[in-house]
Amino acid sequence: MRANILLSPANVDELYFTGKTTVVIDVLRATSVIVTALNNGAREIIPVSTVDFAMKVSGNAFGGQTILGGERNTKMIEGFNLGNSPLEYTPEVISGKSIILYTTNGSKAIIKAKFSENLFVCCFNNLSTIAKHLVTLGKDFLILCAGTAGTFSIEDTVCAGKLITTMLSMDNSIELSDSARAAIALNKTFGKSILKMLKESEHGQLLIKNGFKDDLSYCSKVDSINIIPYYTSGIVKKFDNGSTNIEL
Repeated sequence: MRANILLSPANVDELYFTGKTTVVIDVLRATSVIVTALNNGAREIIPVSTVDFAMKVSGNAFGGQTILGGERNTKMIEGFNLGNSPLEYTPEVISGKSIILYTTNGSKAIIKAKFSENLFVCCFNNLSTIAKHLVTLGKDFLILCAGTAGTFSIEDTVCAGKLITTMLSMDNSIELSDSARAAIALNKTFGKSILKMLKESEHGQLLIKNGFKDDLSYCSKVDSINIIPYYTSGIVKKFDNGSTNIEL
């Protein structure tokens, strides 16, 4: 089994992911929202790459059973029901609903990796659950960090490094690419205090400035949720993490 990391989606096209096992990470905040929403009873998440497409899909969906969620430059989009704070996705609001999700970075990263053979969603909240499942699958895997507007973001890379470090504690025979080694090194330096790292990150600073300080505390929690979000046929759902086979 070999681990590789893309520090941004910018330098590859969609076909690059064909046949791969991919894990998408966007700690602040799209993958944290997806993990939270599915854990709180959302029926499914439909990631989209443009606001126009989000509106179009919602117009064709079942009345009252679909929620538009997401953000542009950290703030809720006009006409949407929810923003991109995981704290908004409570059971009372989203249980049983389909959520159409557009975000500046995370939803686009998932769409870019749509041709993957297996496509999972990870954040700090469900890190060990994903790690265990990847070790069980035993396949080469690629971690795609959503980054920020096509550039590097420290929080996604530290999360990737912590994911691989956790996997190495279960199977120390995993081969590492150069980018995987770099992410592990960053996790050793910055992963000891995840909340501090998030607060000092560029995107974390922007979120604090825009009133989302509490999101950083939520997104910093490791292993608070035990689910595996899996993308197939345009939607993200969760499945039984006790199974080695993917059945939705």
